[in-house]
Amino acid sequence: MSTVLDDYEIRERLKALPGWVYTEGKLHTEFQFADFKEAFAFMTACAQEAEKLNHHPDWSNSWAMVKIDLTTHDVEGVTELDFKLAEKMEALAGRC
Repeated sequence: MSTVLDDYEIRERLKALPGWVYTEGKLHTEFQFADFKEAFAFMTACAQEAEKLNHHPDWSNSWAMVKIDLTTHDVEGVTELDFKLAEKMEALAGRC
């Protein structure tokens, strides 16, 4: 089982993830792409990584925008898994 990170740990880790914030008990970001096709390709690639980690985002897509919230539901908080997935998403989006 994953261990919930405390607020200090989360805020320190977020320094390495520009564009992400900690709000309402979740890591949150929004990715803007050139068009729907690019946004959907990003989501598809992220889905593959999420499956590998067995850790799935809460997300939505509206045309070229992808909004993402990450939390570990079984422990009701942010854990290392959320940061691993956020880092993979950043790499896939080319924002890092």
